Amino acid sequence: MLLAALFALFALPALAGDWPQLRLTSEHPIEGMRGGNLSGLALCRGALWGVSDRDDDQVYRLDQQARVWQAEALAFVPPPAPESGLPWGLKVRNWAVSFIRGGELDYEGITCDQAGNFYLASETHAAVLQVPVEGEPNWLRIDQAMVRQARASGMLLHFNALFEGLAINPAGDRLWLAAERERRGLIAVQRQQAVWNCGNSCVLLSEAGVEMQPPQMPGSRALPRDFGDLALFEGKLFTLERNAFRICRRDADTGAVERCWSFAADALTDERRYDQPFGLAEALVIDKDGAWIGLDNNNGSRADGETRPIVWRFAAPDGGWSAKP
Repeated sequence: MLLAALFALFALPALAGDWPQLRLTSEHPIEGMRGGNLSGLALCRGALWGVSDRDDDQVYRLDQQARVWQAEALAFVPPPAPESGLPWGLKVRNWAVSFIRGGELDYEGITCDQAGNFYLASETHAAVLQVPVEGEPNWLRIDQAMVRQARASGMLLHFNALFEGLAINPAGDRLWLAAERERRGLIAVQRQQAVWNCGNSCVLLSEAGVEMQPPQMPGSRALPRDFGDLALFEGKLFTLERNAFRICRRDADTGAVERCWSFAADALTDERRYDQPFGLAEALVIDKDGAWIGLDNNNGSRADGETRPIVWRFAAPDGGWSAKP
């Protein structure tokens, strides 16, 4: 595992000048999200669904029949969040900021298993809420060793830099979580009866450092490496790397990077730019035909005046997502 992590650490800079560009095929503003701030996407129950980090009590089915999508809310009542092992100082800051921005649970990712159960990652609590097809929502019973191991590896140390995405296998018994930044990383837990635990280790990847934003970004600068979301497709993990404007395919057992693709060329055209100095992509779905990428624009306006949440559709790369470099 250590060798895989070191490979992942040094492989990306070597590839930096050689990422193929994905091609944008459509973009879709979204109407009807109460809190805006799209923070996750999932293909589930025969439709595309979204979640907002400002809405604690609903997810959204996205009606894709027109260019502008309509969000249709599915409401639920989350139970009180469990104790995860985060330190008191982080909890207090999270609690205080929820009164200002809304969204105490701060959902930063959504995924689902083949049975149609939703799983939502709460950044505030470093916890995962299951919203089943039938029955009441419940928090997964995750061994607190997960948070201890992540923090010991340098992750989950900073406010607003905890879990930023998640993915689950079709059987619903293995779960991956992406730690956002400073350090970013990948964590995996497995269900053993009613409890999700670490096995030999929860930490697949822990990665520090900075890298340059793409040259298409005005005032391109070096920013901490980060993850914006996580997706699982055909047994591979795909990371949305927000400030690099990149998607990378990774080994699901080690987190080692295998191949990357950039979406900067079409995402950073003049009319699509936001007056914000970092990437805004926070939601990712991969399928055989392409990628859905969702933007959390923080209620900001882009150059053409668009203020609604946006979802982009990019075509799959030549040779498909499994193509070798």
